[in-house]
Amino acid sequence: MTIAIAHQTKTNERRGLALRIEGVGKTFTSAVGAVEALRPTSVDVAAGEFVCLLGPSGCGKSTLLSIVAGLEAATVGQVLAGQQSVSGPGNDRVLLFQDAALFPWLDVQRNVEFGLRQQGRPHAERAEIAQRLLTQVGLGGFERHFVHQLSGGMRQRVAIARALATNPRVLLMDEPFGALDALTRDQMHADLETLWAASGQTVLFVTHNVREAIALGDRVLVFSPRPGRIVHELRVALPRPRALEDHALVDMAAELLAVLRRAEL
Repeated sequence: MTIAIAHQTKTNERRGLALRIEGVGKTFTSAVGAVEALRPTSVDVAAGEFVCLLGPSGCGKSTLLSIVAGLEAATVGQVLAGQQSVSGPGNDRVLLFQDAALFPWLDVQRNVEFGLRQQGRPHAERAEIAQRLLTQVGLGGFERHFVHQLSGGMRQRVAIARALATNPRVLLMDEPFGALDALTRDQMHADLETLWAASGQTVLFVTHNVREAIALGDRVLVFSPRPGRIVHELRVALPRPRALEDHALVDMAAELLAVLRRAEL
């Protein structure tokens, strides 16, 4: 498995850039005045790369993710997805939140098929894609269940399958496992890594968890408190798959936590 993941990453790096974030900043206007959430930030993300954004609450990580998704406009700067300037949402980018945000009136399969239906895909094609992805995320046999019949971890699996169904080039994940228990979160890490390795998609992943960032990321970008800015970049060369209790990972997490604490001073 480690060999397959390493080969996939090297192959994708040769494809060029998935994202170019050029001087992107965001200032919100409120009744009490302007609030600078994100200072002008620049970063390139290679195709197939898994990049984690790490930092304290309110530092602009989620704001940057929303700008990349096209859900918010930057005050300054621009985002290029491939060669195209981002001016709104697109099928090439999908955003997942901590809340799975599934439709409670649809069963599991129809939730996964939703984006495909919006694209006008034929019924047989939608069903085939949904069933394949549900099997991959460990939910084969749950196609006709409804949201209220699923655990939190199962709901996130459905959300991931729905996001992958339309085959986006970039998967944007905003603390998707933050509300899960430790055992479920560990399993979701392994499942996500397997899906990422197989798909070759680019992932931009927001987290507050230092070990999670190192376990998943090819690269970790550390943000300062508001107004957010990137103050440190860590390339993670540990072999995959990674376990949160691995000694090398724990040591790297301790060093990164020290960087994070210095950024908060």
